[in-house]
Amino acid sequence: MKFIKDEEEKTRDYILQKDETTKKTSTFVIVVLILLVVAVVVSGVFFLNN
Repeated sequence: MKFIKDEEEKTRDYILQKDETTKKTSTFVIVVLILLVVAVVVSGVFFLNN
């Protein structure tokens, strides 16, 4: 099983595809995860100071 499939390949055995949709989706997921980590850190600092 391949991890990343190039656009011109004809295989169906892959996890991610190297195209614009995958790039946009992965960028969105990474940004959301970073925001969640920042929110957890900020809430931890807030609750420790009170």
